[in-house]
Order: sequence, then C-alpha cells, then structure tokens
Amino acid sequence: MNYRNNNLYVENVSVQKIIKKFGTPSYCYSLNKIKSNIRNYKKNFRSINPLLCFAVKSNSNIQILKEIKKMGVGADVVSKGELLLSLKAGINSKKIVFSGVGKSQDEIKFAINKNILLINAESESEIDLIEKIAKVKNKKINIGIRLNPNIDSKSIRKISTGNRDDKFGLTEKNFLKIIKKYKSSNNLNIKCLSVHIGSQITSYKPYEKMLKVISSVIKKSNYNFDFIDLGGGIGIKYNNDTKIFNYYKYNSIIKKFLTDHKSKIIFEPGRSIIGDAALLLTKVIYIKKTNKINFVILDAAMNDFMRPALYGAVHKIISINKNKKIIKKNHEFVGPICETTDKFLSISKFQTLNEGDCLAICDVGAYGMVLSSNYNLRTKPPEILINNSLSKVIKKRQKLINII
Repeated sequence: MNYRNNNLYVENVSVQKIIKKFGTPSYCYSLNKIKSNIRNYKKNFRSINPLLCFAVKSNSNIQILKEIKKMGVGADVVSKGELLLSLKAGINSKKIVFSGVGKSQDEIKFAINKNILLINAESESEIDLIEKIAKVKNKKINIGIRLNPNIDSKSIRKISTGNRDDKFGLTEKNFLKIIKKYKSSNNLNIKCLSVHIGSQITSYKPYEKMLKVISSVIKKSNYNFDFIDLGGGIGIKYNNDTKIFNYYKYNSIIKKFLTDHKSKIIFEPGRSIIGDAALLLTKVIYIKKTNKINFVILDAAMNDFMRPALYGAVHKIISINKNKKIIKKNHEFVGPICETTDKFLSISKFQTLNEGDCLAICDVGAYGMVLSSNYNLRTKPPEILINNSLSKVIKKRQKLINII
C-alpha cells in the first residue's frame, strides 16, 4: 500500500477505483504482500527449514488459502470446519496440524479419517479419547502434546495463551506424566511437543525463555520428538510505536536449541502472514462536532471489524486522498452500531475531513473478516484481492434478503 500523488494505491490499483467499483465497507487484500510475508519467513528461517502451517483462524478465505498453498504452506486448524476448508483449498493433509483445547469426538474422528500430520492434544482426557477412537479403528495415530510453559508473552492479555492460568496446554508435571503413560501405546504415536504462548509478540525474548523450558522438559522426559511445534504469535508493526520483531535472533536461538534436540520445527504463523496485507475501506457518513471531539461516524462498524472493541487493539486510519490541512482536535472514529464500544480509534489530530470522504483502516488481514458478524442485522462486507493491476472479488458482499 502506498500513496501516488496523494492518492492511496493497493499495488497498482487506486483505492478510489476499488471503492467506486465495490463500495464500502470492503476488505481489500494485496496478494503480493501475502507472498512477500511468506518469502520473508522462508528467508529468515532458511537454516532450520521449518514446516509453515498457516493459522486458518486468522483468515479463512478459501481463495487466500489456495494462494498460500501454492507456496508450499500447510495449515494449522482449530475446528472441523477449518480442516474441511483447508482440504478443499488443496492443502496436503500431511501439512495439516489440528490444534485446539476442546475438540469434539466427531472432530477427532474426522481428523483421523483424513490422515492429517498431527492432532495436537491438550489434556489427558482428550488423549484418552483419541486412543479409544484409534483402537476402534485399529490405527496408530500421530499426536502432539501441548505444553503450557508458563511464559508471559508480554502482549495483550486477552491474546496471551502460555501462562499457567490460561486454559491451554498441560503443566510440566502433567506433560511428563502423560509421556510416561502413553509412550508405549499401541494406538498412539507421540510425535510432537507443541507450544503456543500468545499473539502479537514483538520481542524474541519470550520465545527464548520458552525454548529453555522446552529443552528442560525434553531432557526430563527422556523422549525424542520428531517435531517441535513452536506455534505462532510473531507480531506486526501496527503503528510507529510497535517494535519490529527480530527474526535473526529468533532463528539463532532455535538453531542453538536444535544442536541438542534433533527435531523438525513447525511454525503456525497467521498475523505475520496476512495481518498487514489488508485494508478495511470505509466512508464517512457524518461528522458530529462537539467542543472537545469530532465524532467521525463511519459506515464500517464493530460487526465488520471486531478487534478494537474486543481487545482494545489500535489500528491506524488513513485517508485515501491525503491533504496537508491538519486539524488539531480530538477525533474519534466510530461506527453506527448501538454500542459505546463500536469505536475504532481516538487521535488528537487528523487531516481535514468532509462527510462522504473515504478512509482505510490498516492492517486488518488477521482476525478481521473471520470475527465479523451480523450484529444489528448488518450485512458482512465483501473481500477483494488485488494482484498487480487486477482486482477480484473473493467473497461477495452479503445481501440482507439472504439473512432475513
């Protein structure tokens, strides 16, 4: 995304033309940015050659999954629906990892039937169920066991998953107990130690602590794992205050870890692949001025993009037509939904705006469309994929009549 003569472009397509053709609100993705992010992973981790399994929960558009698959990337899924979608997108079943703390019996049976790479289990009860189903099917199933390393990821608390009090994974004590109990099972093949400590992590240091814990647990278990699944969570630069993640340092500490533990590394990136590859295009409906605040009321709402309301996440908002006239007054960018939390951004100054102007909410590719809803009986926006000079609808705008 860049400005040309003060007009915003996605690749070689003017955002103004996109809005004229497809309307607002609309999600707009850059295919070349997605590809660039995948290449960045492959380049930075070339020396350890990890298996990349895209976190489908971050973005489940089938056309995007098909493009990701072309680059040799697998899938990390957390539901039967995501597994079905990944298979339909053509992703190799042997590149699919099924994560999640509460898989149903039906989901486990389905995953077993599809011969996926791993089912990453998170409790003794789940492992008991997998073994029971495998026994009935007379199969030996590859599983991973998720360790809760009790590491603070130093990110937003609501997207932290590796603390002792989080619902995910097993404590070290229970992890070691389960290895001892199942390592000689006739129906389970423990192939993987899995972890995931959170999301939007911008420092390598939590990962460094995580790897030390993993190393210690492996030594205590006296067990050789074919795979170490390090999860995802690498953050992106949402604003000027966000630190850029140091891939070089993370690669170095993983290489050091692998000198003692000869395992294949799995990553489950989501946000770092798709997050900064999309904009949510929106129009100013009204500007309501008070003494202290200009309320900029948009046609996009929290049903279209939930992260600010759900997590208090901060996303930049930019104009599709840049001007140099700055108004030093608090601007509050809000949606039309009947909730106080339907608010995207508060900022102390912004360029001159008029009703009918169009804006772009930045970095919405991850946990954007997937968290959208029909709250207030609003329709979901379309998704547009830009490839150089071409624009393609990859999901149509929902019609109100179809909801009714």
